[in-house]
Amino acid sequence: MENYYKIIKKPLVTEKTFDLIERENKLVLLVDKSANKGQIKRAIEKIYEVKTLKINTLITPDGKKKAFIKLHPDFSAQDIAIDLGIF
Repeated sequence: MENYYKIIKKPLVTEKTFDLIERENKLVLLVDKSANKGQIKRAIEKIYEVKTLKINTLITPDGKKKAFIKLHPDFSAQDIAIDLGIF
């Protein structure tokens, strides 16, 4: 069994991520650099009890991995952000 909490490091909090939460129902999280999209999807769905539509990842110039998670319309990125204390 995968340790989901090792895959998801922490939410990314910037002005742009607030926009993505509000307008596009997306979360932006820092994740383990070795995690693939399937592992990230499983971790998000298990930890936050949501369904995802799409996951995009990128490696930042400082070597961290960012995941942009588009949630299913039945779930609210704002609710998760509030639960995480970032909204």
